[in-house]
Amino acid sequence: MAQTVSLAASPREQTGKGPARQARFAKKVPAVIYGHGRPTQSLMVDALSLEKALTGIEPESTLIELTVDGKMTRALIREIQRHPVRPDIIHVDFYEIHAHEKITLKVPVHLVGAPDGVRNGGGVLDQVTREVEIEVLPEHIPDRVELDVTALKIGDSLHVRDLSIPNAVILTGADLTIATVVPPRAEEVVAPAAEAATDVAEPELIRKVREGEEGEEGETEAAPEGKGGAKAEKGEKSDKAEKPKGKEGKES
Repeated sequence: MAQTVSLAASPREQTGKGPARQARFAKKVPAVIYGHGRPTQSLMVDALSLEKALTGIEPESTLIELTVDGKMTRALIREIQRHPVRPDIIHVDFYEIHAHEKITLKVPVHLVGAPDGVRNGGGVLDQVTREVEIEVLPEHIPDRVELDVTALKIGDSLHVRDLSIPNAVILTGADLTIATVVPPRAEEVVAPAAEAATDVAEPELIRKVREGEEGEEGETEAAPEGKGGAKAEKGEKSDKAEKPKGKEGKES
């Protein structure tokens, strides 16, 4: 059965962002209550009392006995808005319910037990769906729905059709998966850094430097031929230089 908590609220005459900020500054939480054709009524709830009432419960499936001006109304929490940075509650929507009228709400699904595929096969339990929608009378609202997963082996799954909720109609699709046991995740083998380095293309700058070194070696090897050619040219010049001497000999 769903839990029941009591909470007091007071009417809020002014609405809008300005009055809402003033209410929060005074440690009050702006709220509204609606349902069953009644006009939406603006309320204020003590922030500390609200946080205390919501501690350790499932807000969406908890009955709220809300007292306003001395009159108690049974309600459900339809929405809780929190500050984007801080955990503070900044607004609450209450929905009035009647004892003999069925209501639609979502209840959490809790998995029970350790699956066989996890204990003996090293698998991983994955909960795909965490809540289901039901139609039920207020007096039969379950706090939560439990699902036994002990018998699940690797590759097995449980679906919405495997749930049993007394006195309630399950509105969520029967084929929707609730939980499954998947195979153990394979460990990735990381190649050693040295081996990975060999597969990397040689940087262009290094290639150019190496090509430059080879070119210098080629010039060094060709140098002797150039020197030899230079000596030959000197020899040719020396032969030409000797001819005039020969002419001098003839003139003599």
